[in-house]
Amino acid sequence: MAIPLVLVVLPLGLLFLLSGLIVNTIQAILFVTIRPFSKSFYRRINRFLAELLWLQLVWVVDWWAGVKVQLHADEETYRSMGKEHALVISNHRSDIDWLIGWILAQRSGCLGSALAMMKKSSKFLPVIGWSMWFAEYLFLERSWAKDEKTLKWGLQRLKDFPRPFWLALFVEGTRFTPAKLLAAQEYAASQGLPAPRNVLIPRTKGFVSAVSIMRDFVPAIYDTTVIVPKDSPQPTMLRILKGQPSVIHVRMKRHAMSEMPKSDEDVSKWCKDIFVAKDALLDKHLATGTFDEEIRPIGRPVKSLLVTLFWACLLLFGAIQFFKWTQLLSTWRGVAFTAAGMALVTGVMHVFIMFTQAERSSSARAARNRVKKE
Repeated sequence: MAIPLVLVVLPLGLLFLLSGLIVNTIQAILFVTIRPFSKSFYRRINRFLAELLWLQLVWVVDWWAGVKVQLHADEETYRSMGKEHALVISNHRSDIDWLIGWILAQRSGCLGSALAMMKKSSKFLPVIGWSMWFAEYLFLERSWAKDEKTLKWGLQRLKDFPRPFWLALFVEGTRFTPAKLLAAQEYAASQGLPAPRNVLIPRTKGFVSAVSIMRDFVPAIYDTTVIVPKDSPQPTMLRILKGQPSVIHVRMKRHAMSEMPKSDEDVSKWCKDIFVAKDALLDKHLATGTFDEEIRPIGRPVKSLLVTLFWACLLLFGAIQFFKWTQLLSTWRGVAFTAAGMALVTGVMHVFIMFTQAERSSSARAARNRVKKE
């Protein structure tokens, strides 16, 4: 990690990790003391706590890096966002698709109740993974034999969720890379399916299960298409932490759950057809640089800025008082201890950055093997 980046990562990492540990501690206490007696009350408080933490990452994208998210949506979709439970399906193009989802959820007023299906290893990430666990994210192993029971149990428990939530599902099952696209094209040719150009072939078992369980209490599916314009650099966590801007176009389309097919086979076909249409939609965007739907204003609210300033002031005051009380920097042992703590924070942030990029190294052979198993 280059020295200039360390100088950025260290203060941002300290801010996020220390505030996150405070939030995680409160979440753990509430999980033990309140949740057993009132799950609804626990969820309402936890929604606020999760937002206090996650707004810092929204601030990094919005204010630090100046990433511009341009939303394209029809009137019905735009009016409904944040006012109902929704299953959100999307293509998976970049390292920060989950962050883009958080930004749109925050604009819609449901950041604290934004949920997602994540790979199991995510919940072990310090602070952010723990916070997701307390917020009832669904953690899967990407093996249907292992995940079927976990998924169904996790979806059933959302029936009594007290506030509108978004549950995000990346039905491609993995992030888009050239190697994975090649494997998907080879698989499509062998099965007589349309060859994808901009998306991967969706894994529909999880989606079918989600629709089957949620159709009675979730009124809508939001079909989301994400693309970075050709003249904009690809956003990554490294670029964002360096304060480098980018532009991301997002198209959202609401589909009423009541209009979904009844049989599992037809639901699976619906999902595959959506991705064939999404592929053509991305072709058109690559040619024209836009989507057909109207651009909707989502702004850059100051809430994330205020929350980040609150944490910065609180932790700075606490740090000053701590060092005065302990006189930690007055001895070489104390200086060494402080330096070790700084190195630990830098290491944890490095792990977090690498985690967001973990799937980009897939070889063509590994991608082919994965497609065959799916």
